[in-house]
Amino acid sequence: MRSPAPFTMTEQEFADYLNASRITGEVATSREVNIAHMHGFVNGNEHLEFGVKLKREWDFNAVFELMAQRVGTSADRNHTEGQDTISAEKCIEALKEYSRIFGEAVKARKKILFATGHPAGLFPIYFELARAAQAAGARVLEIQEGDLFLDGDIRQILGVVMFEQYGNLQHTHFPGPMQLALDQLAQRDEMPDLVVADHGMAGYAASRGINTLGIADCNDPGLFISAEQGDILVAVPMDDNVTPHLYSPVTSFILTQAGLF
Repeated sequence: MRSPAPFTMTEQEFADYLNASRITGEVATSREVNIAHMHGFVNGNEHLEFGVKLKREWDFNAVFELMAQRVGTSADRNHTEGQDTISAEKCIEALKEYSRIFGEAVKARKKILFATGHPAGLFPIYFELARAAQAAGARVLEIQEGDLFLDGDIRQILGVVMFEQYGNLQHTHFPGPMQLALDQLAQRDEMPDLVVADHGMAGYAASRGINTLGIADCNDPGLFISAEQGDILVAVPMDDNVTPHLYSPVTSFILTQAGLF
């Protein structure tokens, strides 16, 4: 796999690219799904709670306002169907902080654990970040594969922890794979200094008190609530399942901002 090139776009060019690729802007997730997931989070849907421990009561109105503020979904309460959006500007600002924290951890040669619930989308980002971190002297933590979760198990491919089921890597919102990985590491007294993840894997790690960086879609309110509560350090708003090659400029941006070229 070819290594990413240094980032050369202007900020406006990057915003235009994110919108054109539908990583931000008019994304694939509908307004109906976004609103349903806000209600689902409030109602304790196990696929949407993401391992986030609530520090206050969150009703639908509070979640609705937070998503408009942190993600750039429509703030119009009468807009209930059709297109919804993610702000490219909010994405870029979050990516800057994400990159700064990641770069500092790598340069300090910290222990980092990478994981994803989106193996068909976000995995290439984490693989490249793990490769760059290891090359710069950070320690990419390894787990023992095979611990059972539901009727599958946890795997680690090219430094990234994922969930396998029926012979396939699975899209999952559950925090369980991260809990298994962290329990293993705790037994070895090798807890990570930083977790880089998404979905329930990020939410659980942050709720466990570990410095965590996350990526989340506009239908995933859990990580943005975690950020608002002061748990997850950064939740980057972006579509988390476009075709993987479209994320290449995102990876280049992170590595360049982090000073890892």
